[in-house]
Amino acid sequence: MKDKIIPASDAAALVSAGDTVTTSGFVGIGVPDALLAAIETRFLETGAPRDLTLFFAAGQGDGKDRGLNRLGHEGLLKRVIGGHWGLIPKVAQLATNGLIEAYNLPQGVISQLYRDIAAGKPGTLTHVGLGTFVDPRLEGGRINPQTTEELIEVMRIGDRDLLFYKAQPIQVALLRGTTADPAGNITMEREALVIDNLAQAMATRNSGGMVIVQVERIAARGALNPRDVILPATLVDAVVIAQPEFHMQTYATPYSHLFAGQFRAPAGSTAPMPLDARKIIARRAAFELPVNGVVNLGIGMPEGVAAVAEEEGLLEHVTLTAEPGVIGGQPASGLDFGAAVNTDAIIPQNAQFDFYDGGGLDLAVLGMAEADRAGNVNVSRFGPRLAGAGGFINISQNAARVVFAGTFTAGGLHLSMSDGAIAIRGEGRARKFLDDVQQITFSGRHAQGKSILYVTERCVFDLCADGLRLIEIAPGIELERDILSHMAFRPVIGEITQMDPRIFTAAPMELKRDLLHLDLDDRIALNPEATRLFINFEKLRIRTEQDIARIAARVETLCAPLETRVDVIVNYDGARIDEDVEDAYAAMVADLEDRYYRTVSRYSSSAFMRMKLGQALGRANVPHIFETAEDARRYLDRR
Repeated sequence: MKDKIIPASDAAALVSAGDTVTTSGFVGIGVPDALLAAIETRFLETGAPRDLTLFFAAGQGDGKDRGLNRLGHEGLLKRVIGGHWGLIPKVAQLATNGLIEAYNLPQGVISQLYRDIAAGKPGTLTHVGLGTFVDPRLEGGRINPQTTEELIEVMRIGDRDLLFYKAQPIQVALLRGTTADPAGNITMEREALVIDNLAQAMATRNSGGMVIVQVERIAARGALNPRDVILPATLVDAVVIAQPEFHMQTYATPYSHLFAGQFRAPAGSTAPMPLDARKIIARRAAFELPVNGVVNLGIGMPEGVAAVAEEEGLLEHVTLTAEPGVIGGQPASGLDFGAAVNTDAIIPQNAQFDFYDGGGLDLAVLGMAEADRAGNVNVSRFGPRLAGAGGFINISQNAARVVFAGTFTAGGLHLSMSDGAIAIRGEGRARKFLDDVQQITFSGRHAQGKSILYVTERCVFDLCADGLRLIEIAPGIELERDILSHMAFRPVIGEITQMDPRIFTAAPMELKRDLLHLDLDDRIALNPEATRLFINFEKLRIRTEQDIARIAARVETLCAPLETRVDVIVNYDGARIDEDVEDAYAAMVADLEDRYYRTVSRYSSSAFMRMKLGQALGRANVPHIFETAEDARRYLDRR
């Protein structure tokens, strides 16, 4: 078997004019910078290769010069098909200036397409992208008028519309690993991710193409543990040893044992975030974290939710994930994004998107650059600026619940916080809530019936049948002056509640107590005579059947030993019962009434909550629900 180790310049010479080239990487993780730099140098010195088609899933760059920015030269590229463009401005400028053909497709679809190309399939059939700008009935993922070929078709299967993404044969794969032997077996033990390397290598090999892998070191032939080999030698044509500056673990970190999973970081090792707009938004989003649930955090503003979860002691009670294959632990941010510490597992990116697309996520927290009256969100295109969708479409369409997170305005926003309230000291220059978004990356119409929130530093909206509805306002904020006057449309205005003041104070929020219901012993108590049960659900969120079971268990602990039934008074001020557990909650209440209660009186200052309680609990009997605690007590005293 021949020795496959060659210089980077020789590897660059293997790329021919007109080739379709795929590259590995996620931000700065796993990017074959030595190979990309060699191709750039060859092009600048000789003018070859020309007219390449670049085919990539995740964004690979630092927003400046590294990664795929090295290929951002007119003439070097003819066509680019990519998932996320925001980190490759040099290539994006070629696209927006009409100098190349350019497509933006969902990152997860491209990731899965590698696998389908490897399997010899004609393409990928999926629901992902329906109703968004990649739907061929809208823009078909095309970035400029010079791009005319349709890569996506609408297909009717049974009673469903689906999208068919056509396969693209690949001539060259530029990948990255850690260690190679001379035969070309590749391991990835010092990489933060495995991404799609195996699928890309198989797709290229089965397209009749060539696989070139950049590594940082060489082991003796036969020295590698076969269980550590990610790319077997049968898939690898050439190996290049990279200099350290071209093989950083991320674009922010040369190497971290934590990102490689060699060690675990101690709890509390991360410094708390400063109390600014980003932390306020992350804190409000963290109120939606599902205990024992699976969560995806997007790039940008949502990254702060991981830091808040760590600060509040919640990481052991929720599984955070990131789309390149991270499961568990605490995802990193900035140019480390995609890496994580204290992970449970690192799996291939295409497998992660399989899980996401099938509905595996209980919650997704994603960025929000623009939103409109219909609840559509744009994160992908803003005039001449091309960000790209990345994994946003896969994730937002398929998570059970979605929180979009972003500041209310952009550009120069200045805030101050004091005494649990917020003040706008300097308003952002650009509106973000528009009549119509420039590009539909998330379709509000296709999401009807799902739980969708839009969280900002000063207010919260949800998605209702009539579009965007205002539901919460921060303390210190005035509706007309600080919200409505900075929107291009008037949202639906329902019953508005106040955002939790704890969000706007520097001290920890004790969110763990709320989400885990650790205070039920204080919330549910008997009076000294054991004749009256007090239940305080003020600002309590009841989301799961486990929450309901905890409440029932606490009531049974108090009431089962009693010889007589008790009168009950329940405070529902600021409480929330999620729609998908309303029936289970009503059944639990009916059971407790049958066994332990004599007379029940309830109260809430919210007309909406009184209506909801009446609907939910009134199926079995007529509940007594009052506006004030005094009215509720007076009713019991008269009985």
